[in-house]
Amino acid sequence: MDERAFELAQEREEAERAAAIEARVRYQGDSRADCLECGADIPVARQLAVPGVQFCVDCQQLQEVRYV
Repeated sequence: MDERAFELAQEREEAERAAAIEARVRYQGDSRADCLECGADIPVARQLAVPGVQFCVDCQQLQEVRYV
């Protein structure tokens, strides 16, 4: 892969990551105390850090892999 193609691939990856973060932050509703997917407790620190959090860290990562 030449240098320009590599740069374009990096730019695309960064743009996709930024879009995923924006989509995650956009929701500002009530945070859940338990994960919508697996039912695990969501720590209060995560609830405060991610307003409107719906998933535990593991399930959130799976959601991002599925939909990005």
